[in-house]
Order: sequence, then structure tokens, then C-alpha cells
Amino acid sequence: MCGVHLLVDRSVTNQDAINKMVESCTHRGPDHRQIIKISDGVFLASNRLKIMDPRDEANQPITNEDKTAFLSWNGFLYNFQDLKNQLLNEGVIFKTRSDGEVLFQWLQQKGKEGIQALEGMFAFVYVDIKTSEILLVRDPVGMKSLFYTHKKNRLICSSEAKCLTQAIEDKPILNSEQILPYWYLRTSLPSASFFTDLNELLPGQIEVFGLDGSKKKSLKIKVKSTVKGKIESPSQSLFKQYLTEAVLKHFTADVPVGMVLSGGADSSLLYHIWFNEMGIPLPTYTIGFELPYRKNFKDAEYAAELTKKYGGGNQEIKIGPDFFLQSWDEYLYQLDQPIGDSASYLTWAIAREARKNVKVLVSGVGADELFGGYNRHIAYKSYLRRPQFWHWSALFFQKAPFFNRSQKKFLQGIHKNPIRTFINFAALSPVPEALGEFLETQYPREGGDFKGALTWDQQMYLVQDLLKIHDNACMSQGIEGRAPFLDWPLLELSNQMNSELLIKTTPKSWIKELLVAEGLGNIAKREKSGFGLPIKEWFIHHAGFRNKLCSAVKDFGKKFGDLIPNEWQGLLKCPENHIHAHYLLLFNVFLLSEWINKNTT
Repeated sequence: MCGVHLLVDRSVTNQDAINKMVESCTHRGPDHRQIIKISDGVFLASNRLKIMDPRDEANQPITNEDKTAFLSWNGFLYNFQDLKNQLLNEGVIFKTRSDGEVLFQWLQQKGKEGIQALEGMFAFVYVDIKTSEILLVRDPVGMKSLFYTHKKNRLICSSEAKCLTQAIEDKPILNSEQILPYWYLRTSLPSASFFTDLNELLPGQIEVFGLDGSKKKSLKIKVKSTVKGKIESPSQSLFKQYLTEAVLKHFTADVPVGMVLSGGADSSLLYHIWFNEMGIPLPTYTIGFELPYRKNFKDAEYAAELTKKYGGGNQEIKIGPDFFLQSWDEYLYQLDQPIGDSASYLTWAIAREARKNVKVLVSGVGADELFGGYNRHIAYKSYLRRPQFWHWSALFFQKAPFFNRSQKKFLQGIHKNPIRTFINFAALSPVPEALGEFLETQYPREGGDFKGALTWDQQMYLVQDLLKIHDNACMSQGIEGRAPFLDWPLLELSNQMNSELLIKTTPKSWIKELLVAEGLGNIAKREKSGFGLPIKEWFIHHAGFRNKLCSAVKDFGKKFGDLIPNEWQGLLKCPENHIHAHYLLLFNVFLLSEWINKNTT
């Protein structure tokens, strides 16, 4: 894992701008930093976190002897050994054991056409003097980010938006167009950021520029088939095989590896498979909450019970409102882009503690999106079975006082268009018509209604929320985050499941059945719980937390209230009256308000 930086500007005569970028990104690669001047006005740089082959010979940026090719990259190639073997057979000689050198040699031999053969999580800049091209590349799953800005042949890119802004003289300007999407979706829209004129590569996007910074073309890569022959019948046995292979692959490193362990189905299964295969306990980390909030959050208890079974010990990171308030400014400072999800703060708190002992953190992220594990997936199945009935019920009963919060959200989300219905289910509340019409244009149309819903979650919620959380929180502490459930054979297995099969199966049935078969039935039967802060409880019982949140929400309303629909003005003016029904939204507005004040003009 590393920080990737590029500056192309013929008017630049020194390294001051890219020096600032590299300096501000030390957290992503605390082990080494380097800047290479490729030519006048063209600079490439890296911050390196040493994970594979920690020797200096594997440092970045990587270049060849005649200085005609250069690579700065961030990621982990799942199939680097296969690629290396192919290159060895072709006569290529390697100097290191790193997957970075494999990528570099592969690009030299195969060019941009060879990118489709890569499997893994990656974002990189490759400069080829012979073809006079600069490639900006992001993996097709969207696990790694690459931000860029391009104006009049001035090209700047970086792994983090805030690092990129260091090369811009003026303080970043807020992209206020992202406030409304954030209100409903928790994040900015894909390819956009909260900084004006600063974009993010989409998953699988390749941007090709000339050495003078001129734009040449855009290309697209997809998750390629990694399974020999077509998967005729997706099954639990194939799932177990692919997941075991993924665990062995993702838990391997030249540095200490640990786990984010919730004690739930996904992370517990990963840990169990690892121990069954290798017999080695790993450091694990779980969030726990101080009394009296602990009774509704059982993660730490389940995690401790699991690790005790295997002879290991789980580290519980206890979070209370006082600790939260003391560490909030530090978290905000290290938050690259605002994401309305308190799981971001909790993942950051885990990484902050875990960095004392490990340099890789594995998590169970991705399983719900691949195999339909969220409550909204259950709700959408119910809707798809009887859409006309639910449409009629929504017209008559959505405002009925006897429904609870989740039932009201279900009825309010129903739309005459099934696509819009799931978009509403996935949002915090039903999206406005204009935003909904735009999101429809981005919605996947292949594979049937339920298949489209899972693909939507993979493209939006997984990429824009969960993967950004995992990457930002881990990298802010100099830790590489890994996600075995997003290994490519598992992605293909999920993709082979059609809507009919997915609707028939219970949520994450393969995961739960495998847990039962492996003697972990208590975890399989555990009721799914969200990973987040006890916002409502803290608001009610802790004056300091309540006052800080309310103050930030009201301040946001004064500055940006005109960008928010009229129906929400009461929440902005009197947040204390909306804590029971909209505590998640209140936290999101609180976070956005504070982030804007610290990072933009």
C-alpha cells in the first residue's frame, strides 16, 4: 500500500508542489518516500508502506535502467505469482519479491492492453516515455481510489483528495452540488468529490494522457473471468473452495496481519477458515461500548468467545462519548472525504489501536453486497413478490401512526418503478424526483430486478461508502486493509447467481450454512446488527455530545439550508426534536458540517 502522486505542469520549475503532496500523505506510506523528476514539469512520487518484500530494492516509484518507464502504485495483486511465472517463462529477470515489480514488468511487456489481466485492488500511474503516454488506472471493483484534476494540460493526481489539494495554491472550494446527494446517499456521487474541479476515477476507469498533460482517451476494464470454464451451478461447495483460497491469499504478507472481528457471520467465518487451514491465532480487534450502552451492542462478547476457542485473544477498543469528543478532531483531520456512516469512525478507532501491532487488517466487508445480507434486500424480495399489493398499501397506509420506523421507511420507499423502489430502500429516505431520475440512468439493467439491486449496492454503497471507509481508516494509520470476500472468483460466483436463485435463498445462506457445518451455529443464528455508534443513546444521555451535534447541525442549516428540501428545514432548525426518527441523518449532517468547516472555503 502506498500514496500515489503525479504532477504535470510545464510552468513548474521546482518540486515544491509535489513535495507538499508527498509530505501530506506520509500516513499512507510512512516507510519510504521518493520523488522522481521524469522531465521538465513532470514529477512522479510515492509514499510506501512496506508489505511485500520490505527491502529498499522494492521502493517506489519503480523505473527501468534506461529511464523510459515509471510506476507509482497502490494496491495488492492477487494473481501476481501467476503473472510473474508467465514473465519468467518469457525471460524476464526480477530483482525483488514484490508484486509492484511484477506489475511494472507486466506493463512494460504487455502495455495498457495487459491491464485486463490484472486481478486485485489497485490504483496506479504508469508513465511510458516510448509511447509518450501517462496512464491513470483504478481497479474494476473500486477498492482503491485515485483523484485527479485536469485543466489546460495541467494534470495532478493523488491517492487522496486532500493530498492533491496541497499542489493547489488556494484553499479548496466546496463542491456544494454534492450536498443533496450526500443527504440521501451518505456520500458524493460517483466520480465526484466535495472539492470543486477535483474528480475520482470510476472503478475500472483508465485515463490516458500525453506527456504534455493533454487528454488522449478513456478506457474501461471489467472484472475478468478467473475461473477455468463456466460455473454451471453455483453452490456452497464452490463457495467454500473459493473462500478458502481467498483467505489464504489475503492473509499472507511479510508483515504482521490482524483482523477486524465483529463476532458476526462474515468476519467470524474468515477467522475460522484461517485457523483451520494454518493453526495460527491472529490479533483481532473489536469495538466495545461503555456502560450503559453496552447491552445493545454484543460484538465484543461474541468476538472474545470465538478467539478464546482458538487460543487467541481479542482486543476490545472501548468507545464512550467522552473518548469520541476527545478524538473527533483528530479523526476529522484524517478523513479525506466525508462519508455519512459512523462505521467510518469506528474503523478508524480500530486501526488507530491496531497499528501498534499489525500492518495489515482483514475485514469481512463485501459479503452482504455479494450475497444479499442487508435488511433492505429482504424488504425488496418482499416487494418483488407482490409489487401491486405493496404499491396499493403505500398509497393508503404509509402515514399510519401504528407502524414502526422500519415499516414506515418500507412503505414510504415504494415507487411505481421497481428500480426507484430499491434506490429508495438503499437511501436514508426516499430521494427527490430529480435525483432519483439521475440515479435511474446509472442503475444496472441486466440480470433481473433483484440481481440489479445487488449490483447497485456493489457499485454505490460498497464503493462509495464501505470501501472508502476501510481504505481511508486503515491508511490513515499506515495499515493496509484487505477484503477476502471481494476476491475475484467469489465475485464471479456471485455474478453467476441469477435473480431467481437469489430470491429463493435466504440472506447469505451459504455463509450461515457453512458456519453451522463448521460448528459455529451460535454465530450463524446471531441476529444481524449494524456496525455503528450508539448515536441516539449518546444524544439523549450525554449533554456534551448532544450540544456539539446540535450546534453543528444548526450551523449547517444556516449556511446550506437553501440546498435542502423544505421538508427537512425543521430538522436543521431544531435537531433535538428529530433524534428518534432521524438519528442517522443527524449524525451525517453533523459530520458534513464539521468536515466542511475544516477543509474548504
